[in-house]
Amino acid sequence: MSIRTDIICRLIADNDIEQVVDCLERGFPERSRAYWTDGISRMSQRETIGDFPRYGYCLRTSERIVGVVLLIYSRRGAQGGAIQCNLSSWCVDEEYRTHALALHMMAVKRKETTYLNISPAAHTRATMEALGFRRFSNGQMFFAPALSRAERDIRVCAFAADAPEAMLLSQHERQVLTEHAAWGCRALICVKDGFAYPFVFQHRKIVRGLIACPQLVYCRSLDEFVRFSGAIGRHFFFRMGPFCRVDAIAPIGGLVGRYFPKREPKYFKGPDPPGLSDLSYTELVIFGP
Repeated sequence: MSIRTDIICRLIADNDIEQVVDCLERGFPERSRAYWTDGISRMSQRETIGDFPRYGYCLRTSERIVGVVLLIYSRRGAQGGAIQCNLSSWCVDEEYRTHALALHMMAVKRKETTYLNISPAAHTRATMEALGFRRFSNGQMFFAPALSRAERDIRVCAFAADAPEAMLLSQHERQVLTEHAAWGCRALICVKDGFAYPFVFQHRKIVRGLIACPQLVYCRSLDEFVRFSGAIGRHFFFRMGPFCRVDAIAPIGGLVGRYFPKREPKYFKGPDPPGLSDLSYTELVIFGP
């Protein structure tokens, strides 16, 4: 292990990006360089929230960046809502791993923030729990939404910011759907009895990437999703396939499928426990699956 004392932990700046991507490529060799550059470009274009970091923190020696943790901040709900931060892509070059905890502690120092880790590697989960993180999702439900009980008189339409259906949503919800659609997600509105209900899905695949299986990343509640899943499934059937996935802590009543415990567990730490139906503004969207 290195005994160097010239290592500093500081905010990532715009002129660090090339070295940040180099470090991420070393830490996650299964990911392409374009995966990192595209995601960080999206982070650069988002408005910052107060004095919270735009990108995150890095470990740097006198020569180069040797560690990175990306921080994706968002506000839940309208102005004044709770602050949430997705800890993403935590990596440190092997010879500097003794400094990894210092990088993490710098990243989670804001006590008013709720921190998420939605993709912890299996070998890091015990460490996350030792650091005070708790699971908010134990597994995932894979199901065929078209087989759910159908409510009558539901209209499902693709989201368009200038459509009359969008005007039935709050300003915050219109912003969520507009931004996520621009990032390649599928945004829908269900309309029933003059009320609109927003949903966002990320494109994902299963069975070695052969079968489309979109994942729910945003809606108001799981109860609402179950209520409208039949109509959504029929809308999706010839567009994205017959299957879907959603994070869960147990099998979800009203969905016809199978629950897989321990699949992609997700953790949080902070004052505002996240909901299972909201992965908006996380790495799953900003960087992609």
